[in-house]
Amino acid sequence: MSTPLWSSTITRVGIDAVEIVRSGVLILFGEPVPEALADVSVVHDRATGLSRPLRAGDQFSFAGQTYVLDEVGGRASDNLTELGHVVIYIDQPDQSLLPGAIKASGPTPVIPEPGSQISFSEV
Repeated sequence: MSTPLWSSTITRVGIDAVEIVRSGVLILFGEPVPEALADVSVVHDRATGLSRPLRAGDQFSFAGQTYVLDEVGGRASDNLTELGHVVIYIDQPDQSLLPGAIKASGPTPVIPEPGSQISFSEV
C-alpha cells in the first residue's frame, strides 16, 4: 500500500509538451504558469502540498501509469512545493541530474488528458 505525498489535477497540456512527453521528459508546472513556459508544460492545479521531501524509491503516477523515482535533485521537492514545477526524465540514465529534476523509470509516458490525476507517493 502506498502513502500519498502530493497530488494534483492536470488542467492543460501545452502544445509543445506533447512531443516533449513522447521523448520521455515531463515538465510539470502549477497554476499560474508563466506564459513563456505554458506551451512546453503539463500544467496542473497544485491541489495539495508536499507532505515530505521526495526521495529515490518513491512512486510517481501520471496519466494512469506508475514510475519509480531513481534520483531526486536537491531542489526538486522545494520547486514542487513553491511552484508546482519539476522536470522528470523517464528512462534516461545518462541524463545529468539537475537540481530541480527527477530521474525515474517505468513505461513510455502517454499524453495525459486534462482532468487526470498526477501524484507522488511513498511505497
